[in-house]
Amino acid sequence: MNGFEPDTEILNMVKAMEESHPAGDAREPEDTFSRIIEVNKGYNITVQEGDLIIKTGRSATTCENCLWPKSADGTVPVPYTLSTAYNLTLIRTSMQEYETLTCVRFIPRTTEKDFLNIVSAHGCMSYVGRTGGAQTVGIDIGGCMIRGAIQHELQHSLGFHHEHARSDRDDYVNIMYEYISPDVKSNFAKHTTNNLGLEYDYGSMMHYSRYAFTNTRNQATIVPKPDPNVPIGQRDGMSILDVSKVNRLYQCNVCGHLLNDRKGTVNSANYPFAYPNDASCVWLIRTPSDQVTLNFNAFDVQSSPNCVSDYIKIYDGPSRKSPVLLDKRCGSGKISPIVASTNQMLIEFVSDGSGTGTGFKATYSSV
Repeated sequence: MNGFEPDTEILNMVKAMEESHPAGDAREPEDTFSRIIEVNKGYNITVQEGDLIIKTGRSATTCENCLWPKSADGTVPVPYTLSTAYNLTLIRTSMQEYETLTCVRFIPRTTEKDFLNIVSAHGCMSYVGRTGGAQTVGIDIGGCMIRGAIQHELQHSLGFHHEHARSDRDDYVNIMYEYISPDVKSNFAKHTTNNLGLEYDYGSMMHYSRYAFTNTRNQATIVPKPDPNVPIGQRDGMSILDVSKVNRLYQCNVCGHLLNDRKGTVNSANYPFAYPNDASCVWLIRTPSDQVTLNFNAFDVQSSPNCVSDYIKIYDGPSRKSPVLLDKRCGSGKISPIVASTNQMLIEFVSDGSGTGTGFKATYSSV
């Protein structure tokens, strides 16, 4: 995780953006931060580091009220308001990934005093951590409506800086100041951060792009080390470590797994040995594109009438609120291939306190 931004009056607008790169050069695909900077250059709004709104009044090391409070049931409710003019499905499914994989729950506001006021008129930007009252989160309806950009700003609101601003970043990247204009060098400052014992994440949705704020065509401002060719930044959404950071910061007790490669395997705990009793776990498959297909190689789950004891259930989307692709299944035998309608599929596995099986093993891929 990253630390908290000082709570100040809104600072100066960052006008710089990345140089365009000619077709055919060795660029990585457009990442979340590149999209955010492209959108924000059209707004006359003061921010820092490209998309951070900052107020005075608290420090990065003594911010005791920056987290959203935990409820008695162990979840972290984060109320929000937003216009019906948005693509509500995209915003809700982006929020539902948090509900599936962490203890954070983005909920429509009723009477809560502190809430996120999600608006389009402020580009793509956010405060860092909870500020109190109606807290602006800018999600431009024309330019920020991709999962990575939506979750990037939500992650800021939960209390996270950009990954390159970590206190230990110099162990992992070189900042090439010779290609950064003096007026935007502050965007590459380090912060005093709580890194939660987790490694640096080049693939975080919170990472600047390789060419962020460059003033020289084809010259990177951020170079990974020791391998300068490691890809950095992406636009697909939360990385596995992004999820881990939220769970560490908010001390979530969640059995949730993100599978975000184009293809891979998934299996129950301890497979091919007996899975544990009293388990409740989910696996969110989110391939970079196309539709998810799931093929079971083995299936052995304790049988019970109507599968009331142990079962597997599969959803066509990122949450238990998504349509069901495979209703509760237990016992053993062959399960036909399952294809989602999008690049997201959720597997839920539940076991009770007695009786087990060897569980399941499956492969997934994009089709």
